[in-house]
Amino acid sequence: MRHTTSGGQTGAGPAEWFTGTVAIDGIRNPDQQSAVGCAHVRFSPGARTAWHHHPKGQTLYVTDGIGLVATRDRVSEIRPGDVVYIEPGEEHWHGATPDRFMAHVAIQEADGNGQVVTWLDHVTDEEYHAR
Repeated sequence: MRHTTSGGQTGAGPAEWFTGTVAIDGIRNPDQQSAVGCAHVRFSPGARTAWHHHPKGQTLYVTDGIGLVATRDRVSEIRPGDVVYIEPGEEHWHGATPDRFMAHVAIQEADGNGQVVTWLDHVTDEEYHAR
């Protein structure tokens, strides 16, 4: 067993990957023991990721608030306790609704090259508001 005590700092979501104010608390990064990485991500109202995809897929566990998750052909509302699995290579985005905060734990696995995500274009306001 390995117990890591809390001590990390909350980081701001980089503008290259997010629109709006996003706070990220890393939980674990892929390493020699496990290819799994995860983080607790908090989105202010209207904040969201850019389009992206994961080589081994991604699981989101919603911890607070109301959010949205979207693929190229579907937008779904997500709430606390919801679990969303996004297929490997499936282009998607996720974030808060326009008037509510949302937080989730994002879990993804690195591929053989250590890659966990490929970032794409930012979600436009038109894409974000299309429900």
